[in-house]
Amino acid sequence: MNQGKYIFAQLTDFLPRRVFDRIVKKYDGNKYVRSFTCLNQMLCMIFGQLTGRDSMRDLMLSLEAHQAKYYHLGFGTTLTGRNFGKANQKRNYKIVEEFAYVLIEEARHSCYKNDFEIKIDGNVYAFDSSTIDLCLNVFWWAEFRKKKGGIKLHTLYDVKTSIPCFMLITTASVHDVNVLDNLQYEIGSFYILDRGYVDFPDYTTFIYIKHILLHVPKVTLDLSVCIQMLLIKLPEYYLIK
Repeated sequence: MNQGKYIFAQLTDFLPRRVFDRIVKKYDGNKYVRSFTCLNQMLCMIFGQLTGRDSMRDLMLSLEAHQAKYYHLGFGTTLTGRNFGKANQKRNYKIVEEFAYVLIEEARHSCYKNDFEIKIDGNVYAFDSSTIDLCLNVFWWAEFRKKKGGIKLHTLYDVKTSIPCFMLITTASVHDVNVLDNLQYEIGSFYILDRGYVDFPDYTTFIYIKHILLHVPKVTLDLSVCIQMLLIKLPEYYLIK
């Protein structure tokens, strides 16, 4: 009979626990918590993600099938739907968000490709958004139109590693161009944007900090005039179509 760890426990052993504990301490995540800690909560959400659960109820039904294994899977001994729901409602989401960016950064370093198709020194990023439709009766806070709800998932995609490195969720009514200010730009990197991000004051910021901007212009946009205006102001930089 196998006496080793479960596969799920072996997978989660690779997570940097000290980093996670430091983030939890930073946001007082385990303050006034007796048993169901932030680590237990996160492992439950990871289990739901790996098993493709669609909702919290679906996740709890899946977890209850392994109730005798809670402790060995890392879920603690007091996991209930009530505890899990209160933890998701009251605990700071920045704990999981900040830890996710730590894991993304580690994955980018391990997946970096030196044999990229195009020989360039800087990183290559593609930025775009996806609209996710929601039922307005259930998600009343995500009002998009009179009879329609939705959110937008804005994603900065690292083309060299095929890993998203920045994600932001907003209501669907937020225009794409308003999210450009939330990005942290890297000097010497390439940023690929589509026609939904036409905002020339932001483009001037790109050029000031020596980024190369690749843009898919609108059909009605006279790009030659725009380039001349930018080159008059900043002749030592270039805007590439």
